Amino acid sequence: MSDSSADMDGELLPETRRALLHRLAVAQAEGRVPSAVGAVVRDGRTVWTGVRGGAVGPPGAAGETEGGPTADTRYRIGSITKTFVAVLVVRLCDEGLLDLSDPLGEHLEVPAGAGEEVARATVAQLLSHSAGLAAEPRGPWWERTPGELRPGPADLFGERPVRHPAGRRHHYSNLGYALLGSLVERLRGAPWYEVLREEVLGPLGMDRTTPLPREPYARGWAVHPWADAVLPEPLADTGLMAPAGQLWSTAGDLCRFAAFLAAGDERVLGAGSLARMRTPAVAPEAESWDQAYGLGMQLVRSGGRLLAGHTGSMPGFLAAVWTAPGERLASVALVNATSGLPVGGLAADLLGIVAEREPSFPEPWRPRSQAGPDLLALTGPWYWGPSAFALRVREGRALELVPLGGAGRASRFRPEADGTWTGLDGYYAGETLRVMRGADGEVTHLDLGTFVLTRAPYDPEAPVPGGVDPQGWRAE
Repeated sequence: MSDSSADMDGELLPETRRALLHRLAVAQAEGRVPSAVGAVVRDGRTVWTGVRGGAVGPPGAAGETEGGPTADTRYRIGSITKTFVAVLVVRLCDEGLLDLSDPLGEHLEVPAGAGEEVARATVAQLLSHSAGLAAEPRGPWWERTPGELRPGPADLFGERPVRHPAGRRHHYSNLGYALLGSLVERLRGAPWYEVLREEVLGPLGMDRTTPLPREPYARGWAVHPWADAVLPEPLADTGLMAPAGQLWSTAGDLCRFAAFLAAGDERVLGAGSLARMRTPAVAPEAESWDQAYGLGMQLVRSGGRLLAGHTGSMPGFLAAVWTAPGERLASVALVNATSGLPVGGLAADLLGIVAEREPSFPEPWRPRSQAGPDLLALTGPWYWGPSAFALRVREGRALELVPLGGAGRASRFRPEADGTWTGLDGYYAGETLRVMRGADGEVTHLDLGTFVLTRAPYDPEAPVPGGVDPQGWRAE
């Protein structure tokens, strides 16, 4: 097989497949879980699925089960549900029906007992778990009790619904995502899952992701910590808390979702919106951080790479989805046990095995800038004072500013309808880049958030703030 055909068919080498299955087998055995399913996605396509463990069907008289797991077996995915809800909320923002800075109370009636602090929490703070809300709703333990115990929004709030000042720190809140689900229902005029099915699951072909289990599905078990014995976990419809962790899905469906999270899909959300969701929303508390949270996405460092996705747990189940967009890789892990196996680490290891043994090929270069003479005239070296930069044109009239010499502020810029560009990352994220022209129409300089970039270091012909010494550059 030639190199080009091997790259095109996307199949993994036998040694890689064995290493993946070995990692899954070790996790299932040492983690003492009834069953485990793993999968890897590369370039938007599922290239490996593995199953390990016993049966997952209806319990028999002796506690045994019938039927083994497959990629189409439903498992409960817990808090991965939150990423689905976050996608719905970001879609509302992209449509202009909502702004991330909007207070919750501007769009949703918050019960009086919840307090003004809850109503003032912004959409972004709720998405990123930085609104300071309590981690859990009013008792009892919502994951193991029927939703009927909380028939209305007022029943979600305990005596202290707010535990921290808003925006100051990350404090994981299942309660916050219950509110976001209600927000989606309020603005769309339909139950959140119906909106999810219409706007996300349908376009992505995820027809096996449901709020309640359908056969074939794994039963959830608790494994005794000091004996090789299991206990069935209850299955509850959590009602108003469902947006925090209700969904069931399969490895096959989650691979489709992971491919979307890694690359975007214009029918649901574009790559730019997903990149914003992957950006840490609150500064990590440690200087050298290995975990953070964006807008509905967990971020972890593993094996020298930054992964984005989410883990999930509900009584009887553990799940994880990770993506490494820069390497066009993603992974999924599903387990039907309450505890015992670090499922996020398992999914990260599956992704890492493929990344290390079979690193992704870069996309072939092709001309795609579609740059006219006006843009080409802007390319090349520019100077902020004596610091040298290069301006490049990218696809779709986008621009990229990079320092020459390694030190300096780099950023990408998207074009706007008014002829300016807006920074997408780094120091210049959100700042405006303007091309400034003289009376003759010729470009004199670039204005980047008040910084003046010139064609020569401190060009005396450009309006450099503070002026340029008339004696110019000196040798002494």
